[in-house]
Amino acid sequence: MRRFASAALLAVSCAFLSFATAERAAADVLINVNKSTQRLTVTVDGTPRYAWAISSGLGGGPPSGSYRPERLERKWFSRKYDWSPMPHAIFFYHGFAIHGTNYVSRLGRPASHGCVRLHPTHAATLFDLVQRHGKSNTRIVVGNSSMVAHR
Repeated sequence: MRRFASAALLAVSCAFLSFATAERAAADVLINVNKSTQRLTVTVDGTPRYAWAISSGLGGGPPSGSYRPERLERKWFSRKYDWSPMPHAIFFYHGFAIHGTNYVSRLGRPASHGCVRLHPTHAATLFDLVQRHGKSNTRIVVGNSSMVAHR
């Protein structure tokens, strides 16, 4: 009986640790896109890491909500908008992406067709971070308030 109880306790402990680890890893990277302030913040494992100016869409940009990256493209060109370059693109909803831009003078105010534009250096940093942690461990939250999204 004692051996069975020890084995059961060990199994429950392992299951709990697996669950706790999976829960912690569920959103290692949190990307907050604030369309009101035209800022993007990045939190890694609950610790603020980056805060950058963006340009979101003139017509409001991507819809507010919580998303996971769908695909990553190191080099991409928009077929819809005259083959505009979209370096280090992180696609997350119906063609909307976070990507680098050459129009850095427009960062800090709405200027895009709908995507979230970043300075090329920041886009490369974010791309590498998402690639390293994985799409399933990354969450992108888009909104109009300064509230920080919680896990």
